[in-house]
Amino acid sequence: MLAYTEQASSCAKLLERFRKEQPNSRGTKLIFSGVGARDVYNITAPFMDDGEPVIAGRVEDRSKEESEVIFFVNRNGEWVPRNGAPVFALQDPFVAFVHGEIVFGGVEVYFDGNDPHYVTSWRTVFYRGTRIGSLEPFAKGPLTMKDIRLIELENGKIGIFTRPMFVEGARAMIGYAEIDDLSELAEEAIDRADLMRQMFLPDEWGGANEAHLLSNGKIGVLGHIACMEHNNIRHYYPMTFAYDPADRSYTAVKLIAARDMFLDGPAKRPDLKDVLFSGGLVRNKDGSASLYTGVSDAEAHVIVIPDPFEEYESQ
Repeated sequence: MLAYTEQASSCAKLLERFRKEQPNSRGTKLIFSGVGARDVYNITAPFMDDGEPVIAGRVEDRSKEESEVIFFVNRNGEWVPRNGAPVFALQDPFVAFVHGEIVFGGVEVYFDGNDPHYVTSWRTVFYRGTRIGSLEPFAKGPLTMKDIRLIELENGKIGIFTRPMFVEGARAMIGYAEIDDLSELAEEAIDRADLMRQMFLPDEWGGANEAHLLSNGKIGVLGHIACMEHNNIRHYYPMTFAYDPADRSYTAVKLIAARDMFLDGPAKRPDLKDVLFSGGLVRNKDGSASLYTGVSDAEAHVIVIPDPFEEYESQ
């Protein structure tokens, strides 16, 4: 796989390309209960903890930005808060397994003291432990950086995907760095990341949401790409690409889903109707994959699609 040197494609071009081979798949809304009238969205894929599947989800009132991350378990077809599990004042949770530990994180948001609706800044924060019940804080990312994700590599090193904003005239880029141990996860290591300058157009942006180690040692990255049109209408699309940690090369972005593949439903605001935020992906044994995603910043859905990482394993 050679370094990607073509010009980045716009969201519009990527969507046009995706429509030509769009799978005939339809998403299913996940049912959450036990949180009152609050919405649950921007979930993780299910992961195992203490012998049962768990989903972490962003929980908040429709009219507010103040969020909690709650861990849910499935009871009779509904996802309910897990008894005794910790609750975090975070947004957009994620989970990885590194060196035998759970690494959990989310976005810590800071609000104006005089206006609880006005966000002044944010950062990614990290917790680690052998199980959800033993999670302890251990690292923080730089201010205004979301979408920092970790992956344990074949050689035991830890890959870090980063997302600096407003760099080199672009709204955001994805970066990559490596460390040897979780104790080295710090702003200095994150700031050293190599940037993928050919991935997005300068006025568009995206980030990594989850990283998968592939059978050939490369990394399959589940992420999102986004753009904005007049009146600040946002468009977010789930996408994938492959990254080779051996030579720091990467493939072009490829869309894997679009909003019309999911049921109609409410949106947090009108400008967020066309927003899909990739939460996690489970690779199935039959060549399909289950994509878990936030929908319109108000709901959480799952959709079964062709496994997008299979083609990267054959390269």
